[in-house]
Amino acid sequence: MKISNALKNWYETGKTTFFQGYRVFYQDSGIGDNILLLIHGFPTAGWDWHHVWESLKGQYRLVSIDMLGFGFSDKPRSYSFSIHAQADLIEFVLAELGLNKVHVLAHDYGDTVAQELAARYLQQSKGSLKIETMTLLNGGLFPEQHRARLIQKLLVSPLGPLLSSLATRRTFESNLNAVFGSETKLSSAEMADLWHLFSFHRGHRKSHIMLHYIADRVAHRARWVGALQSLDVPLLLINGTADPVSGGHMADHYESLIPDPNVIRLESIGHYPQLEAPTDVIEHVSSFIQTNRDLA
Repeated sequence: MKISNALKNWYETGKTTFFQGYRVFYQDSGIGDNILLLIHGFPTAGWDWHHVWESLKGQYRLVSIDMLGFGFSDKPRSYSFSIHAQADLIEFVLAELGLNKVHVLAHDYGDTVAQELAARYLQQSKGSLKIETMTLLNGGLFPEQHRARLIQKLLVSPLGPLLSSLATRRTFESNLNAVFGSETKLSSAEMADLWHLFSFHRGHRKSHIMLHYIADRVAHRARWVGALQSLDVPLLLINGTADPVSGGHMADHYESLIPDPNVIRLESIGHYPQLEAPTDVIEHVSSFIQTNRDLA
């Protein structure tokens, strides 16, 4: 399958390590002592950040890890793709890099991983990762507000294995573009890159397994919502309000539950602000981090 030169370069300049015997792909580039950890969502990979990468790496050292089951990392047949396991993976890679203090920028599935990292930070029960600031993009922060798409509901049903086996680039493109804003949908070429990442190592055949994180959010709601309510570091939500899954309705709920909420709403933007409105994301993230560094 033909992929863009940009994605090919992303792969060739990336690094690898091994976690529990599985190969993990990650990017580590940029400057300075301020580390920005970028945590991607489902069903894609760290490549989600490529539109903001060049600008942000002029200000920070950026680290993005393709979590197990995603992108260029291994997609094992038998593995507990739990949020806790992905948080373990991120802590492992950061420790291997000698990094114990980060700013966090997360999206979608990555928001939930960030919530688990926040819970650990508050409890200091695992690892020693210090969070300096946390910025969250659209994601299922509250299970009661997550409006799952029909395809997600079907994938977690008994039909899930069959639907995964029938997945094609065409169905992938249709389902993913449905959560973008009406004026910010991706081109076919951009979708080809995302499909390559999704189907790499036959990952598209495992999507029904990966989606158990939806049940995880329900089971661990008290821990993960509680982490956001108790977090003692600066917290920012950037929300694409046109997202049918976790758009303006989720931002409203966030403002009703989180103390002193800091919310930026991007009108007409869908589920992927970093791809649909990268300039806005760069501006708001940089300003947020800089302001809080100045106040520290």
